[in-house]
Amino acid sequence: MKITDVRVRKMTKEGKLKAVVSITMDDEFVVHDIKVIEGEKGFFIAMPSKKTLDGEYRDIAHPINSGTRERIQSIILEKFEEAMNEEEQDN
Repeated sequence: MKITDVRVRKMTKEGKLKAVVSITMDDEFVVHDIKVIEGEKGFFIAMPSKKTLDGEYRDIAHPINSGTRERIQSIILEKFEEAMNEEEQDN
């Protein structure tokens, strides 16, 4: 599986949510609503989720293993940093 496209939508409001991302895999499958969140130890991603009847959130799409999660997170955060740098250069 290869990530062939990453689209970053930066959030303008203050808060921990910094961007919402869509990734395309193998030019054939897309996952929307991956969140880039600023935590105490830096940025991380949260996979798309929905609220259950008992009020908890469950991922509706997620990697099966930690290696894949790390690879997806690395690519997304790299593209997020590029988008942030482009915004700074424009100002």
